[in-house]
Amino acid sequence: MVVLLVPIMMFHGQRRYVAARTLTFVATAALTLALIGSLALLIEGILDHKDNPASLLRSAAVLWIINVLVFALWYWKLDAGGPLGRDQAVGPIRSSFLFPQMYKQPPDADWSPEFADYLFLAFNTSTAFSPTDTPVLDRWAKIMSMFQSLLSLTIIAILAARAINVL
Repeated sequence: MVVLLVPIMMFHGQRRYVAARTLTFVATAALTLALIGSLALLIEGILDHKDNPASLLRSAAVLWIINVLVFALWYWKLDAGGPLGRDQAVGPIRSSFLFPQMYKQPPDADWSPEFADYLFLAFNTSTAFSPTDTPVLDRWAKIMSMFQSLLSLTIIAILAARAINVL
C-alpha cells in the first residue's frame, strides 16, 4: 500500500488525475483482495482451531471495520465520476445512489455526497446487510452492495458461530 500511496500522492492534482485515479483503483482492489484473503484465513483459523477465541473475535471485528472502509472508498471513487466528477458537475449529479438530500423539498441544488455519506452507506450496508435510507439505483452499485453484505454476513456469522461454540 505504501508503494502505491507515494505515486498517488505525487499524481494528485488536475493534470495527472487519471493516473492518480487509476492507482487509487489498484490500491482499493488490493485492499479488497486482502480483505477476502484475510476472511478466508479467519475461516481456516476457526475450522483448524489454530487461534484462540479472543484473537479470532478481534480479527473478525477488524475485518468488519475494513469491510466498511473499503466499500465506502469504492462507492466514493466510483459514484458519479468520483469526487472530482461530482465537484465539476453542473446541475444535479447522476448518482448511483439516491441520498435523502437529493429528494428533499425544496431540493438543495448545491448538495453533493462526500466521503462521510458513502461511509454512512457502507456502515449501514454492513450492519443491516442492505442500504437503509439510501436506495441503490445502478446495477454496478447493487452488485457491490450485495458483495459487501455477503462479506459482512460471513464475518458476523463467524463471530456468532465462534461465540456460541465457546459457550
